[in-house]
Amino acid sequence: MTRKSQPKSDQQTVDLDDLITQAEAARLRGVTRSAIQGLVQRGRLRSVEKFGRQLVYRSEVTAFEKDKPGPKKIDGDD
Repeated sequence: MTRKSQPKSDQQTVDLDDLITQAEAARLRGVTRSAIQGLVQRGRLRSVEKFGRQLVYRSEVTAFEKDKPGPKKIDGDD
């Protein structure tokens, strides 16, 4: 059974079964909790505040791919 939180007028419905703590996300990825916090701060992972905690989406954590090191490729560069 998938639980959904009740959306506020400006929020989407959140799948509560997909939310995990930042500590759980760190264990899944084999990194520190501060590394997950950094990804959230840089906008690489979304987070929501529920139950007085900042939670992240498990699906985003497991699908996350690191950027390759070096200069970023700009569209049109070959």
